[in-house]
Order: sequence, then C-alpha cells, then structure tokens
Amino acid sequence: MYEHFFQCPYCWEEISMLLDTSVVEQVYIEDCEVCCNPIEVRCSFSNDEMSSFEAQSLGQ
Repeated sequence: MYEHFFQCPYCWEEISMLLDTSVVEQVYIEDCEVCCNPIEVRCSFSNDEMSSFEAQSLGQ
C-alpha cells in the first residue's frame, strides 16, 4: 500500500488515501474524509512507484 497526500478539489483540505500499488491503473470514486464530497481518483503505478495521480471533482 502507498499513502498519497493531496488537496481535496472541493474544500482544499489536505487529505490522504491508501493506494494499492499492485493495481497498475486505477480509476474510482472516493468521498473526501473532510467534506464528504465525491472525488474521482485516477492513478497509475510502475515498479511499485506512482507514475501519475489525478483527483478531481465530479462533473469537471
């Protein structure tokens, strides 16, 4: 597992997510732990290292 910190696209608070490095490409929806709004998360890994990460509000 890989812990990644980023800003929520709604409330701008810093939050973290645990990401599974064994799944090379991931796209899913997870609620912000502060404001509870849904965030679309897109990330990819190469050799157990994060190669890209994007978190955006739904509808953008």
